[in-house]
Amino acid sequence: MDPSYGITSKLLVWFCMIAAIFYGTILVLYINVQKAVGISETIVARNYTISSSSKKMIESLLSMEENEKKYGLLQKKDYLDYFVDAQQSFEKNLIEILELEPKGIRISGLWHQLYQEYGNYPSAGELASFKEAGKPHPSAADGIWIPENIINQWIDLITKAQLENRLDVEKLTRELSQRGKAAARNGLIGLGISSLVGILGIAFLAYSMIRPLRELIKGIRSISKNLDSRPIQIRSKDEFGELASAFNEMTSRLREEERMRSDFISMLSHEIRTPLTSIRESVNMIGEEVMGPINQRQRKFLHIASSEIGRICDLLNHLMQASRLAPGTLKFQPQPIDPYILVTGCVESLKPAVTNKEIQIETQFEEGLGQVMGDPQQLQQVLLNLLGNAIKFSESESRILVRVEADVDDKVLRFSVEDDGPGIHEEELGLLFNKYYRSQTAREHLDGVGLGLSIAKNIVEAHNGNIWVESRYGEGSIFGFTIPKAPKNHERGTLPFSEKAMAG
Repeated sequence: MDPSYGITSKLLVWFCMIAAIFYGTILVLYINVQKAVGISETIVARNYTISSSSKKMIESLLSMEENEKKYGLLQKKDYLDYFVDAQQSFEKNLIEILELEPKGIRISGLWHQLYQEYGNYPSAGELASFKEAGKPHPSAADGIWIPENIINQWIDLITKAQLENRLDVEKLTRELSQRGKAAARNGLIGLGISSLVGILGIAFLAYSMIRPLRELIKGIRSISKNLDSRPIQIRSKDEFGELASAFNEMTSRLREEERMRSDFISMLSHEIRTPLTSIRESVNMIGEEVMGPINQRQRKFLHIASSEIGRICDLLNHLMQASRLAPGTLKFQPQPIDPYILVTGCVESLKPAVTNKEIQIETQFEEGLGQVMGDPQQLQQVLLNLLGNAIKFSESESRILVRVEADVDDKVLRFSVEDDGPGIHEEELGLLFNKYYRSQTAREHLDGVGLGLSIAKNIVEAHNGNIWVESRYGEGSIFGFTIPKAPKNHERGTLPFSEKAMAG
């Protein structure tokens, strides 16, 4: 079907096709039924008339023969009356059979032959008129009007005609049966074809509607999760094609706006960073009394200013890093990494924050884990981000569990960080890894711009891994990610750990 047709046109075309097949089947079935009815009427009319009349004709001929003999022996007028009555019945039934032909019913030629032969002898009316006059018919010899051998010949002729009638009836019955079977077969074929066309039409229309809808849903989910989506392929010019075109225009506009926003943030961060660095160095120099002595109150405010400048610098670093770590742009040099060294190094770097909150961090490693393949600095940043968030949201004297285990197919390692924090609402789980998104709990209690998890997601996916979260509000959270294992032929590597990597 032409993809330029609209949905209404497609539905109308399929409906017309199904209706045409259905009503065509009904028409063929009606024609076959009408022919079958005609054959049935022919069988009933001819069979009943010929069978009944021929039987009566034979009885009449036998009665004529019997009464003629009795009349010849006894010369009683009653037998002559009986003969005339039987002859009249014979004529009547013969005429009934012959009158079938003008009605369109074919009869055997034997009946015409019988009628012609019967015309050579006096009719019942002629015999009756001579009988009333008391005189014998001129054609009668010795009082015999129709010879006995002629009557027997007529009986044989009628019997043959009956046989031909039965054969014709059998032939018509077989034709009737064939017509009935053909009607039933054609009806079933038509019903099957119309049903098949209907099912195929429904399947085609459903597919032509569901396919673009699925692509659209996939694109919308991609935007909601990644704020990025590939254009949807436009395969038709109907309403769904217009919807796909509108969606592509929207995604193109969103990508352009995201690029402009990223460029703006990158430019702004870079431009602000230089004067901010100068301000921070000036504040530090004043605080170190390079410019001259300061009192305690001045030192306090300088300390506050230095702290706030440091916080702004951290935010700028995150913004610039988020711009550099856009999906598909991250480049790194992978090398084998020992997961034990990676985890323990991150835990050690966060020991001051853990000690202040009296939080206990436990680690669990499966035996024979092997190594993962990745960039050490970037994977450290991912793990530090997850651990840092767990520490921020955990209450004092609580527990954090870091677990490393092999996946089922033993091709990737699973890193997970489990805490006993406040948990996350279910409707927020799918949004946590979006740029600038912060959960309700984080907005109420902690500062930040919502880039840490987005950066972690980009790093993990750049390593061909996957990152996820499991949480129930009020029951804590589990953040985890997978990293492919290093090939066994690689030598065991070391991890140049950097304590400068910060949690987001």
